[in-house]
Amino acid sequence: MTAISEQSSTTTLLRFATAGSVDDGKSTLVGRLLHDSKSVLTDQLEAVEHASRSRGQEAPDLALLTDGLRAEREQGITIDVAYRYFATPRRRFILADTPGHVQYTRNMVTGASTAELAVVLVDARNGVVEQTRRHAAVAALLRVPHVVLAVNKMDLVHYAEPVFAAIAEEFTSYAASLGVPEVTAIPISALAGDNVVEPSAHMDWYGGPTVLEHLETVPVSHDLTACHARFPVQYVIRPQTAEHPDYRGYAGQIAAGAFRVGEAVTVLPSGRTSTIAGIDALGESVDIAWAPQSVTLRLADDIDISRGDLIAPADDAPAVTQDVEATVCHVADQPLTVGQRVLLKHTTRTVKAIVKDIPSRLALDDLSQHPAPGQLVANDIGRVVVRTAEPLALDAYADSRRTGSFLLIDPADGTTLTAGMAGASFATAAGAEAGTGTEADAWDF
Repeated sequence: MTAISEQSSTTTLLRFATAGSVDDGKSTLVGRLLHDSKSVLTDQLEAVEHASRSRGQEAPDLALLTDGLRAEREQGITIDVAYRYFATPRRRFILADTPGHVQYTRNMVTGASTAELAVVLVDARNGVVEQTRRHAAVAALLRVPHVVLAVNKMDLVHYAEPVFAAIAEEFTSYAASLGVPEVTAIPISALAGDNVVEPSAHMDWYGGPTVLEHLETVPVSHDLTACHARFPVQYVIRPQTAEHPDYRGYAGQIAAGAFRVGEAVTVLPSGRTSTIAGIDALGESVDIAWAPQSVTLRLADDIDISRGDLIAPADDAPAVTQDVEATVCHVADQPLTVGQRVLLKHTTRTVKAIVKDIPSRLALDDLSQHPAPGQLVANDIGRVVVRTAEPLALDAYADSRRTGSFLLIDPADGTTLTAGMAGASFATAAGAEAGTGTEADAWDF
C-alpha cells in the first residue's frame, strides 16, 4: 500500500466546479482564470475579441470563453456544464462551470459530483440569496471537501471591507450548519481581475490568497486506495478459444480500494465467496491493482457472476438490502411521487424499484425539514425510501461517493429523475450517526 500511496501523492490534478446565482459572474471568473493564467490560445482570444466587438463591447468579454452554446451567448447566461482543462506549473485543473439559473440547478449536481472543490460566487451587491444557499446545500450534499466563497463585483461596492465581511460571515455560518468543514472567503472582481490570479491593489485590507493561489495550494486528498475495496463487474470475458479454452475473467473499473492475488472475496448480491486467482491489467498479469484502474479479475472458483455484481473483500463487504433510504436531489421536470415505479442504477447494476415514501423535503432558507411533502419537484432536496426488486450492495455515501450514489430513472423513456446519496449524506447527520470523529473527519473518504 505504501507504493500505491506514493504514486497517488504525485497526482497534481484538482477537479473543481463553479456555482452561484444568475449574473454573479461565474463565466467571467473562469474566463479571467484562463486568460490571466495564459491558458487561452491566441485564436480563441481573437474569436472572443471579435464576438465582443460585434456586440458593441470595447473590452473582450471573457465569459465567452466558457459560454459555448449559441443560446448562452445570446442570453448572457450559462445553461450547460462547460468543462475546461488548464494547467499551471504547480497543478493541473479540470474545471466545471455550472449554471446559476434555478432552472438548471440539476446541472450543478452533475458538475460537482466529482469535484474536490467548489467555488460559490456571490454578487457583493446582493449578498447571499436563495440560489446561493441551494448551491451550498448541493455542495454539502455531494460532500465536496473544500468550498471557496468568492465575493465578486467588489469594484461595484467600492471595495468595502464591511460588505465582504458581512457576506462571508453569513455564508460561513450557513455552510457550517450544513456540516461543510472548510470555507475560504476571497473578495474579488472577476471583470477587473482583482484577487483572481494577481493580488488586488484596491483591497490592502485583505491578506489572504488569490483564487488561483488557493486552487494551486489547497490540499487534495482523494486517495481511493484508502477506501473500502469495491469492484463492480462490467463485463464477463469468456474467449473459449483454443488458446484460452477455460479463461473466465470479470472486467471492470475498480471503484475504490485495492485488490491482491490470493485475497478472499465475496460476490454480491449472491454472497458466494472465492479467492482472487489472478489480475490482468493492460494484457499483463499483476499481483495488485487499485482504483481507478480498469482490470480483469480471475477467481479460483467458477461462480455465476454477471454485469452488475459487486466483488468486495470477504472481511469488508457492504450490506445487501432492498430498502434504500437516501437523500436525493430531484433533477427532472416531472415530479417524483410516492408509489412511482422507477429504475435504480447503482454502479453497473440497474434494477426495478418503487418509491415507497418521501419522508421530508429540505427548506433551504432555514434548513428545516418539511414532513411528508408527497412529491419532489425539480431542484428539490429531500429524503426518500425506495424498495428495489432485487438486492443491492450499497455503501453509505458518507463512506464512498462512488458506491454510495445512485440514479433514479424513468423506465418509460430513460430520463434521469433523481440523483441519490444512500444513508445520511450531510456531514452533520453522518457524524452524529457514526458517533466518531469531527465534522472534518467525516468528509475524509
